This record gives sequence, C-alpha cells and structure tokens, in this order.
Amino acid sequence: METPMDGTVGFAVLGPMEIRRGETGEAVTGRLRRTLLGVLLARPGGGVPADTLSDALWGERPDERAAARLQLHIHRLRAFLGDPDRLAFGVDGYRLRVAPGELDADRFETLIAEALRVRAREPGRAAVLLREALELWRGVPFAGLEVPLLDDWAHRLGERRLTAYEALYEAELACGNETAAVDGLSALVREHPLRERLHALLMTALYRAGRPADALAVYRTARERLVAELGLEPGPELRALERSVLAGEPIGRAARPGPSGAPAPPVPRTPAQLPADVTRFTGREAELAELDALLARPGNSGPVLVTAVAGTAGVGKTALAVRWAHRVRDRFPDGQLYVDLHGYGPDRPVAPEDALAGFLRALGVDGGSIPPEPAERAARYRTLLDGRRVLVVLDNAHSAEQVRPLLPGSPTACAVITSRDALAGLVAREGAHRLTLDRLPPADARSLLRQLLGARATAAPAAVDALIERCARLPLALRITAELARSQPSRPLADLAAELADRHEALELLDLDGDPYTAVRAVFSWSYQRLDPGVARVFRLFGVLPGHDTDAHTLAAMAGTGPRSARHALETLLRAHLVDRIAPGRYQPHDLLRAYAAELAADPGHTAERATALTRLSRYYRAASAAALDAVAPYEKARRPAAPAWDGELPALASPEAARRWLDTERAGLLEATRHGPPELTRFLSDTLWRYLETGGYHDDSVTLHERALVLARESGDRLAEANALRQLSTALNRSGGDLHRAIALLRQALVRYEELGEPELRDASLVNLGNAYASLGDHFEALRQYRLAQEGGAGGWVLHRAALCNSGISLQLLGRYEEAAQAMRTALALCQEHGDRTNEGNILSGLAEVSLQLGEEDRAYEEARRALGLARETGYRLVESHALRVLGQLHERRAEPERALHHHIRAEAIAREVGDPGLIASALNSLAGARAVAGHPRQALREYAESIAVAVGSDHRDLLARAHAGIAEVHAGLGDRVSARAHWRQALTHCEALGLPETDRVRERLAQCGPEPATA
Repeated sequence: METPMDGTVGFAVLGPMEIRRGETGEAVTGRLRRTLLGVLLARPGGGVPADTLSDALWGERPDERAAARLQLHIHRLRAFLGDPDRLAFGVDGYRLRVAPGELDADRFETLIAEALRVRAREPGRAAVLLREALELWRGVPFAGLEVPLLDDWAHRLGERRLTAYEALYEAELACGNETAAVDGLSALVREHPLRERLHALLMTALYRAGRPADALAVYRTARERLVAELGLEPGPELRALERSVLAGEPIGRAARPGPSGAPAPPVPRTPAQLPADVTRFTGREAELAELDALLARPGNSGPVLVTAVAGTAGVGKTALAVRWAHRVRDRFPDGQLYVDLHGYGPDRPVAPEDALAGFLRALGVDGGSIPPEPAERAARYRTLLDGRRVLVVLDNAHSAEQVRPLLPGSPTACAVITSRDALAGLVAREGAHRLTLDRLPPADARSLLRQLLGARATAAPAAVDALIERCARLPLALRITAELARSQPSRPLADLAAELADRHEALELLDLDGDPYTAVRAVFSWSYQRLDPGVARVFRLFGVLPGHDTDAHTLAAMAGTGPRSARHALETLLRAHLVDRIAPGRYQPHDLLRAYAAELAADPGHTAERATALTRLSRYYRAASAAALDAVAPYEKARRPAAPAWDGELPALASPEAARRWLDTERAGLLEATRHGPPELTRFLSDTLWRYLETGGYHDDSVTLHERALVLARESGDRLAEANALRQLSTALNRSGGDLHRAIALLRQALVRYEELGEPELRDASLVNLGNAYASLGDHFEALRQYRLAQEGGAGGWVLHRAALCNSGISLQLLGRYEEAAQAMRTALALCQEHGDRTNEGNILSGLAEVSLQLGEEDRAYEEARRALGLARETGYRLVESHALRVLGQLHERRAEPERALHHHIRAEAIAREVGDPGLIASALNSLAGARAVAGHPRQALREYAESIAVAVGSDHRDLLARAHAGIAEVHAGLGDRVSARAHWRQALTHCEALGLPETDRVRERLAQCGPEPATA
C-alpha cells in the first residue's frame, strides 16, 4: 500500500485536518484555510472553478473583492504547502496535485475495497485490511465547517466507515471469533442504535457464542428503539434471526447447533444460475478489464451495462457477460441470478413480473408467497437482496422498462445487462455504465479460428481472413464456420471460403438494407444445408416449438421419432453450434438461430410438417400431463379428462417426485402452448393441471390458464368447457386470496351451466367449491348448506363425498359443534384409508387433532397431530404441515410449556407464508400472537395480531378478523388499557354476531367486564 515517504507531503482529513511531512503532522488551522484545502482535496487532480471556491469560503453573497481575497488565500496556502507548483491554475480552475497514497481518505477507500474483494475467500486477510483502514479514522471529517460539498464527502466517508465495521465483524464471525466480536459490536450498537445490520451481527455473535437469551434481548432492544424513534418494526433480517434463535436453529454458514439441539432447517437458498462458461473464449481483454475496474471502483452502486452496437447481433454479448460473471463469482458468495429475457427472439420478451417470480423462487420464496402485483414482487426482490452480495445477469434485454424492475437496490449487489439496444434511459436515470461491444478485432478473430482449427488455420492465413470477412467478425458465425470446416478435414479452407462467399452474395441480392444479419444468416444457411434431413427437420422444429427450451422427448413427439433419435439429432446440432445445452437434457438455440429456424419452418414447403408437429405436440402434452397428474394426485384421476392415445414414448413419470420435476420444468412451455395451440389443448390443461398449480402456489399461471380456457370456451360456444373453466378460475381466485365475491359469482354461473347440461357430478363438485368460498368469507352456515347439497346430490363418488365431509367438519368445528365435526371427519378419514388417499388422510387427521383438543382429549389430539405432521411431510402437503404444527403449539400452551409452544407456532407461521394461503397465514398469525402474549411478549403479540387483521381484511376472512380483534382486546386488557380493549371487543362482537361464531357469548361477556363507556363532555 502506497504511503507518503519522508520529504513528501501527505494530507489527512479523517479527523482534524493535517498536513504530514514525513513522520511529522501539522494541523491545518483557521476556518478559511481548512475550507479551501478541503474543497481542493474533494476534487484531487481536477479543476475547481474560482466561483466554487469563493462560494465555499464566503457563501453566495456578491463581493467585488472576492477574486482578490481568493488570490490572497491561494497564495498563503501555497506557502503553507511548501511546494508552490503543487497548486496550479488552469482553464478549468485551481488544481491541487495529489499523488497516489498521499490522501488518507483514498487509502481508506482502497483498503476497504480490497478487503471486500477478498472477504469471501480470505476472511482473515479481509479483517486485517479492514482494521488497517479503520485505524486511519481519527474523528469526524471537516467538523465545524458548514460547506455542502464537504458535508456530502464527510457523510459518504462516515457511511463507508460503518460499512467497513460491518464487513469486519462479518469476517470475524466467518473466522469463528464470535466472543471477540461481541464487545466491538456492542459499542457500535450503542453508537448507532437504528442501524439494523449491526444489531443482526451482534445477535449472531451472541447466539453462536452460546448466549441465546442475550441475543433475544438485543432483538427486543432494537425493536423498541425502531418503534419508538421511527415508528417501524424490524426488517426481515432481524425478524428471521429472532425466529431462528427461538427455534434453536443454526445461524450463519459456520453456525453451531443451537442450544435446544433442534435439527437444522434447510439451508437458505444460494442461487447459482449462471450458464456454463464459454469454452475457448478469445479476446475481449479490454472489455473484461473495464468490467473489473467498475466492480473495484469504491462506492460504485450502479448496474454495469453491457450492450452491442445498435442492430448488431451475435457479437458475443452473452459470452462476455457469462465469462466475466464466472471470473468474479467468488466475489458474490450469496449467489448469482441469471435470466434470458428473450428480448429479440421470435417469441414475446419475458415480462418483468415473470422474471421476478423466477428470481424469488430461486431466492427461496415459495410460489404461494410470491406477491401478485409486479410492484410488490419488485419490492420483495429488493428486500431479499438487501445487504447480500449477489450478481444478477440480465441477458438479452429488450428495453429499459423490461430491465428496471429487475435491478437490485443494494450496493452490495451488482447487475450486468446485455442488449442490442443502447438502453439510454437506464444510463440516464439509473446511472448505468454503457460498455459498447463491437465485432471481434481481426487479430482476435484469427486467434479464435486458430484455436478452433489448429494447424489448418495457421497454414492458410489468406483463407482464414476471407472466412473472417464473410462472417463479419461475429463470434457466433465464426464458431459455426469452424465446425463446418472441422467436419470436412480434407477440404482446403480456401474452397470453403469461396463457397461461403457465393452464398453470401446470393443472400445480398435479397437484402436491400445491407443488414449485418445477412452475413451470419449466410453462415446459418451454409451449415443447415449440410445437415442430414432428419437432423435438419429437428432444427426446423425449434422454429415451431412454443416456449424457449426443450428436451429430447418433446422434440421426438413433434418429429414422430423416438427419444434416442431426437437425442442423436440434438447432439449433432450441438456439435454444429446450432443449439446450446443450457442444462442437463435441456436445449435451446441462440435467438438468431431460433429466428432462422422459424423462417425455415414458415416456408410453404414445410406447411404440412409444421401442422403435423403442432398436432403431435398437443397430443403429447396432454398425454404427459395426464400421466404426471396420475402420479401426483391418483385419487382424482376419475375427475380429470381422458388423455388422447399416444403412440410415442413418455418421460419417466411414475413417481410423484419425477412427475413434479417434469411439471416444474415444462410448466412455462405448457402455458406458452396454450397461447398458440389448439383450443382443446387449453381446455385439457385447464381441467388437468389445476391441482398441480394450486398446491405449487403458481397462482399467476393458474389464473392465466383458466381465463384463457374461459375465453376459448365462450368463443366456441362450448358450454361444458365454459362451466369447467368458470369452476377452475373461481377456485384459483379463492386459493390466491383474490376477489371471493367474484369467485362465488363465477361458481354460480358454473352451477347453472351444469344443471342445463345434465352434469350432476360436476354440479356437486361446484357445490363443494362454493362451500369453500363461503367458508373463506367466514359464512360457515352457508358453507354447510352447500356441502350438504353436494352430499345429497350423491353423484360425485367417494372423492366428492370425502371432500364434503372433511370441509363440513372444519366449518362445524369453527361453529363450536365439536362432536358433529369429529363424526364428519372420522367418516371422511375412513374413506381416505380405504382408498389409499394419504394426502387427504393427513389433512383430516390435522383437523381431527384440533377438534380433539377442543373436546379436552389431549392425548388423542397429540397422536392425531403427530400422525398428520408425518403424512404432511411425506406427501409434501405444506398447508397441512403448518396446521399440524399449530395444533401442536396449542397443545404445548395447554401444558404450560410456552417456549415449546412458541417454537411450533413460529414454524407454522413461516410455512404458512411459504404456502401463501391467506386464511392459513391469518390463522397462524393469530395463534402465534396468542402464544407471544402467554409467553410475556404483549407488544410483539399486538404486532402479529395487527398483521393478521391486514391479511384477513385483504382476503375477506371475516371469522379470522373477529378472532384477531378478540386477541388484541385480551392483550390490551392485560396491559390495563381498558379503552383500547373495549374498542376491540366491540369490533370482535360485531363480527361474531354477524357470523354466528361460538365465541359470541364469551366476547359479549368480556366486553361487559370492561365497564360502561366513559362519559363524554
């Protein structure tokens, strides 16, 4: 690290301002001299206009003598520096020469930047560098000077110091120095009580040092200060830490087992989505160095933009971004996110909200917890990235509007964007750095061909130059050309260059605009013409396929061949660089090649081939989806439409796990096929995929699919299809917390259609759905009426009978009719056990456990809840897992075990959020809040009850709203706040009376105990 040597001058601003000559420091005294030197140091090496200096010294008051006075002070400063030439005047103003290492603030920034660069790999070295940087700090810079320019600089330096402290203690914790970190962090927390990251680090250090009670005390203190001074609750990091401490879960990468000995939860997801690094990457050293410099620049918080010259494609933007991302991935230990935004392919670009949904899932958010609104998704995404060192690669962007919601908000993250567009709006508004990528320089193009062709290229330099010219120095075209040459080893390169020139000229006759795409298209045509007919056909199918990537089974289905033949064709296309392997078994062409394949497929000579491929794809998707759902939900097979006969080979879909993997992988393609494909495919997928989309939390996809099915049914006049789409859409709205009144209206329309069509089984299924919607509204009397009507219809078989009984039991329980509820649930349980429906067996056992608890049968309740929890985890039914944990928490409350109760309620609430069911979330929050109050945390209980009210109001769950108000009233009563308790008892009573809830009498009694209303003046 450079430092001033004896005989030179150094400048110190990290505290009282000093000039340092060798080992001796001399204070800079006087307000004017300190101001003048400070402003010049704020722009070292850059010109500072005289007016700027005068304003800093004397304000903006007009003064005829200002110029003369400034000259006097400049003269005095030169004399003080002892080197008149160091401070010179030029066309852009006064310029103070400051060599590297002479300004302590520069050394401070450099040390921190280097520490941040190495901390993931070498936390010990990072700690040494950070301590060296922090030792330079002697006090607040520019204290006592009221100069806006210096105030801004001082603020930035102060923030940088806090960042350094946070990074220092992160490094200490990574080295296992928890005990040593506690003292330093405690002092920092006292100095900066509103900085949540410091509280989080102190909690982590205390917990990992074996002091969980002290860690919880830190959380309580932090929350009290935040609420009192800012009116805000702690952020997600602190709340998550508190949950982990209470649950006894490990914290941090090197976390030790918690004091409770609880098993470790799943490790939070660290996404690693980068595509494979580019093989034989050549050149671009200047561009890579520029990106490195941007990343190393202190204080850089803007996204790094990689773009090409307007109109040029295939220039290597993605290759550059991916190569650089792999080079620096160790600097982003919290993960790397990648998305191809398909800005310029034949399909529509990826919508920002869809890209956000993918990122949120990659960051660990369950599908059901992804917010429905794009703005909420972007906010959740930025929150998850806050403070995390994550690299985000946004590839092939179409516009600034597409990219903007995907940019992280934290300076710890970095975004790299590639686009054919200049994205000027992103540069102007977000301060992105534009790196314009031109075609490969001739020397780099030659080097690439030499790497790919070896001695043949070295022996024929003229032919190599001709090939480079015909390929327009585009890496994509050069790689395809090289593969063609390698496939004909005995043919001279000069012959190949001549043939390519002929094809290029033929295409130029058809191209009047001189589009550079002509050059690369000529290479595509040249390569395509050499494919075997079967392989060429598979390539054309990429121009027909909906969606972006695919596998051998799908292409085999479209081509009418077997998967082995399709794999052979794909490997041939892969070797020819006409497709890329983006994941094991998944293939996708470059968007230019996809566009070329679409051109070929649209040729009139391939019309019949295209139609046949789409017909076969529709039949394949229907057959495979049916097989997958037969594995995931076999007990509902009779309710799903029959799949068409399929003469080809399907993927291995026999196990529920394999079926879910296939559905997850193909979901985007299936949904895209409904946008382009025949109506019968959309109707079939709407009637088949609903259960998978519902349990997976893919609410956006579910609503989109069913709305498409509804539109198509109405356009075709197919009343049965219309009724089915109405029923599925209403269920999707109910599950997602959408408009319940609209869901009920849709179901009533479906009922009318089923009655008209004479479809009693589907009518009865709609009655059960209608009962569920009323139950979500809290109207359990109407829900029971609908369930009874469904059972009286008797047309739905055992599955429908089980559903009506189970749901009736839940409504009876919520109305306080516990014996009836138990009878209904046990009858439904026997049906599940008779038919091997283990998924719903767990669901019913969980409901029975709650009923048994309310009947005072604690041992039975414990056994039922324990069995329900095991079945829920076996079948992946997260909703039931949350409910069973909540019942176990209530059991521990009954047994006066508040800490164990809290542990179960915290887990139940976390899973409820992952599932995303609003009723489940509100119920879990109510139970958790009640446990908090019992455990002696009334303020936190009030916060969770308030959140439950917000969820219940938003989703129209009125019974849960009533219970939340009753809970708040109890807490206020316990705190002696009778006025607030009375107000909430009154609101609870209003809802209880309207819904006929069993708590009505107790709530009325508690309201009366609060005494009469206070007299008003």
